[in-house]
Amino acid sequence: MSKMANGQLKPVATLLLVLNFCMYVIILGIGGWAMNYGIDHGFIIGPRFNLPAHFSPIYFPVGNAATGFFVVFALIAGVVGVASALCGFNHIRHWNIDSLQAAVSAATISWSLTLLAMGFAWKQIELQLRNARLITMEAFLIILCFTQLVYIAAIHGASTRT
Repeated sequence: MSKMANGQLKPVATLLLVLNFCMYVIILGIGGWAMNYGIDHGFIIGPRFNLPAHFSPIYFPVGNAATGFFVVFALIAGVVGVASALCGFNHIRHWNIDSLQAAVSAATISWSLTLLAMGFAWKQIELQLRNARLITMEAFLIILCFTQLVYIAAIHGASTRT
């Protein structure tokens, strides 16, 4: 890599990496709240209760029909995103071709899972009936789809310059 690529793209990649890490942590916090709320206030089934007619293991008492899928996939994307950011921090620290492959691979997997969660976010937006926390999580996932892609381009673009 040349000095020019190091000087121009490393600060951009670092900024995007920190931003993405913070947003993934926020998604994990809100998603953890939603999962906890869903478990605490979902269907209560005991030994003398019959299963409700429309029982779904992905039922959430907040939001709409897409909320369960959205929360589950957002949590998966959040965990993989944080792991990807940790791998990215290692690449930023070393900034060489040896650490690039792991960083790009992890970031690409994280981005693809974020795209999947964003698809459920769009479905949830279409169905409406959601609270402010879920709206915040939707917004962060939609923003992350763009910033994660730009981060991948920044670290991959630095390796192609000679």
